[in-house]
Amino acid sequence: MKRTWWKEAVVYQVYWRSFNDTDGDGYGDLRGVIEKLDYIKKLGVDVIWLNPVYDSPDKDNGYDISGYEEVMEKAGTMEDWKKLLKEVHSRDMKLIMDLVVNYTSDQHPWFKESRSSMDNPKRDWYIWKDPKADGSVPNNWRSYFTPSTWELDEQTGQYYFHSFATEMPDLNWRNPEVREAIFEMMKFWLEKGIDGFRMDVINLLAKLEGFPDANNPENINYLGNNPGIHQYLQEMNEKVLRHYDVMTVGEIPFVTPEDGLKYVGEDRNELDTLFHFQVADDMPSWDMLQFKEIQKTWHEGLYKKGWNSQFLNNHDHTRQVSRYGSDGGYRKESAKLLGTMIHTLPGTPYIYQGEEIGMTGVDFNSIDDYNDIAMKNKYEEEISKGRNPNEVLNELKPLSRDNSRTPVQWNDRKNAGFTEGKPWINVNPNYKTINVENALNDPDSIFYYYQKLIALRKNHDVMVYGDYKDLSDGDTHLYMYTRTLEDTTWLVLLNHSDDSYSLELPESFIGKNNELIIANYNDVSDDEQIDVIKLRPHEARIYKYK
Repeated sequence: MKRTWWKEAVVYQVYWRSFNDTDGDGYGDLRGVIEKLDYIKKLGVDVIWLNPVYDSPDKDNGYDISGYEEVMEKAGTMEDWKKLLKEVHSRDMKLIMDLVVNYTSDQHPWFKESRSSMDNPKRDWYIWKDPKADGSVPNNWRSYFTPSTWELDEQTGQYYFHSFATEMPDLNWRNPEVREAIFEMMKFWLEKGIDGFRMDVINLLAKLEGFPDANNPENINYLGNNPGIHQYLQEMNEKVLRHYDVMTVGEIPFVTPEDGLKYVGEDRNELDTLFHFQVADDMPSWDMLQFKEIQKTWHEGLYKKGWNSQFLNNHDHTRQVSRYGSDGGYRKESAKLLGTMIHTLPGTPYIYQGEEIGMTGVDFNSIDDYNDIAMKNKYEEEISKGRNPNEVLNELKPLSRDNSRTPVQWNDRKNAGFTEGKPWINVNPNYKTINVENALNDPDSIFYYYQKLIALRKNHDVMVYGDYKDLSDGDTHLYMYTRTLEDTTWLVLLNHSDDSYSLELPESFIGKNNELIIANYNDVSDDEQIDVIKLRPHEARIYKYK
């Protein structure tokens, strides 16, 4: 495959409102990111993905945008943003921004004009439909956040379409004026020197012709991957993206490897890489066989033709060591194992802030302690059916987006060192022991293990471009696979279990010279005989064979 900088990169996601607060208002800010850039650089990453900083009423933590070319007051100023970009580049890192163009805020000037009258020039910039003959909503579709994708506008008597919150109306991408306005906005940021975009739910831009009723409205995959999407993205590439040396990663739910290749195939002229959600959305807790099958099908589907991403958590998904690992007695070992896996599987690895110190999910006692609009809407919907509130809360807790949104735990002092004010969301109570200061003072910490993994990726192309082969098909605890490039093979051994695991290596490795590359238990000997090996709980090792 063609070698590029973004394939070889490691990306660090900064959810700035929970990262570092410098003005005491309880929200992280751009100056807070600047203040911690040396920390991010110390980890060794190449790219920072910054969640939306654009002007917003903040109904959905900045994804409801009211001004694409302004900076939200909570985050800081445009001057702060310019300084951030300059400081990132001065440290030889890159900055990619969130591109949120499936919808805007209902406070965006475009939508205010659109809803003002039926004959406003911007009416067709959004999706408006008449009620059905009986006065009901135009169809039976469900949105991500609400029971219907339609909201009645009393002034004009029509419904507008929203894939998410009612305050986030979808743009009408069929309108060429909309597309041109978005392309000009993208150029605005690219001309300022950013290094790419993470594209929010980019596969939702095209809507099904005629908006037919769904046979099963609870399965909302009708919202994405519809005819017309690839023409939109090819036009975006032709008019904007191909003119800049940038990386693009599309957030693409409901996608299979076959469809994924249409977005990221190197001959398609659309996107560079993607986030699929067959793990994060379709695997609520760890399932080794399902995970292996997902890795197999995506590797085969994109092999030598397109590029994948590897992640287990982000601002929308529960912290990985709690959801997919063991956040109790083996938290440190489990966090290192998951890191080993993500950084050695095919694709570009992503680190979500705090992952590198093994931050965990939360268990707040009251719905009032949660801020996640999706969770709160679902809570209200369920208790309106007469369900027990505590039962509903406990059901929603494990996958609440707030599991990943609590503030970064910098030290064991007030508010984990995140803010001098009242944090916008409560700090995880375990900050006294799990924090950056402790991690940096512990040579055996998760942080330094991640640092080693990232350094290995920079120095060994086999981690990036090597062929992948699973050698543990059917095993529910052991994940054993190889990455091979030319005459070098790396053997990855992962015991994803609270129990020890004994194994005999495949015959092709018996008696061969090997070199220990990294291990997450620090007492593993370089010259240990490993033809027959006993792996401890959540033990991870990588060996090199030539």
